[in-house]
Amino acid sequence: MPMSPNSSSRRNFLRASGVSLGLPMLESMPRTSWGQDTETKQSQTPKRRMVAVNVELGLHGPNMTPGQSGRDYELSPYLKTLERFRNDFTYISGASHPEVGGGHASRKSFLTGMRHPLSAGFENSISIDQLAAERLGAETRFASLSLTTSSAGISWSRSGVEIPAESRPSRVFKKLFVEGTAAEKKLTVERLKKGQSVLDAVAEKARRMQGRVSGRDRQKLEQYFNSVREAEKRLVKAEEWEQHPKPVVEGKEPRDVLDPKYLIERLDLMYDMMHLAIQTDSTRFITLSDPGRNLVPAITGVDTDHHMLSHHAKDPEKIAQLAIVETAIVAALGRFLGKLADSSEAGDSLLDQTMVLFGSNLGNASNHDTRNMPILLAGGGFRHGQHLAFDQQDNYPLTNLFVSMLQQLGLEVDTFVSSTGTMTGLNPV
Repeated sequence: MPMSPNSSSRRNFLRASGVSLGLPMLESMPRTSWGQDTETKQSQTPKRRMVAVNVELGLHGPNMTPGQSGRDYELSPYLKTLERFRNDFTYISGASHPEVGGGHASRKSFLTGMRHPLSAGFENSISIDQLAAERLGAETRFASLSLTTSSAGISWSRSGVEIPAESRPSRVFKKLFVEGTAAEKKLTVERLKKGQSVLDAVAEKARRMQGRVSGRDRQKLEQYFNSVREAEKRLVKAEEWEQHPKPVVEGKEPRDVLDPKYLIERLDLMYDMMHLAIQTDSTRFITLSDPGRNLVPAITGVDTDHHMLSHHAKDPEKIAQLAIVETAIVAALGRFLGKLADSSEAGDSLLDQTMVLFGSNLGNASNHDTRNMPILLAGGGFRHGQHLAFDQQDNYPLTNLFVSMLQQLGLEVDTFVSSTGTMTGLNPV
């Protein structure tokens, strides 16, 4: 990413605000202060975005994973719903996170790869979306969006804290597109400034303590300082963005589907919000968790609750109903990919600019097996149209894919938790 000619002035501004700078373009001065030359360079630089979706009740392997590898594979029953995008995605099998078990608890590690999520001393780490947002998020009004169709999300901060996820599309719409009144905006700015002063006070107190501690406590203090610096960046950026109007979009605020049994309708609404967020460049990093529920989904041909169907124990009748539910889930993904493919920016489709990771933390939900995770990567400027099949017994580290994705965003990242490099066979265009 090119540095702007005014990078030094932005750097001085942020130093004065107590913000420690890392890579270029992390600064959060408003775009209007960058100068016309910078605006021209920015418009000519292709934007890179990343979306990650986790289906927490799994995706039945025999229906999801193709039987052949390479480029001439036959689409599996589920992937046939994505036939339009055959050359726009890569299916990955035989991959998982090393030493990540724990059944449903493995959702915590879906985007972090952190080992042993069920252990008593488990401490999570930063998810790939938040790592990207940390370094590149200042380029948009919102560094990232964490979304869910019902409960918890899949985004985690550098300190291992779960990022609260929004489950109501109407609130996502308001956040992205509804302007507050002048009084509300003024109050927001005052709160942001107050937040910065509070951070300054607590950071100064922690600095005075630093000379009186050693060893592990000093390391904890350094982690604390990092968290303070991250918070400072977010506050400065948020204050600047408050001076800029939100984008105007066609259409009205969505009406939330509150009944959880309409799981596909809820998914579609969230995908609509995600498309609008990307289309307006409100954010470039989005996660969506689809936890599933202990209820019968409102889908024709289904009369058993989703969670029980995922624990099918190879019962043909349960698998048949599960296939109806999961086909509908994959089809919802297809509608989202279609919206991205049919939207363009600077001569490229939004799908070309957006990596869409779709899969599950469970390889076999019936017995809570976390090996052989079903993973699909669409768009984002890779040579797709293939099935990368790795060893089903000795799985390939999925974190290698994360390194490839982070590098595709332009980040200088060579390792991520259990990775051994970039993903073999996945190459940029």
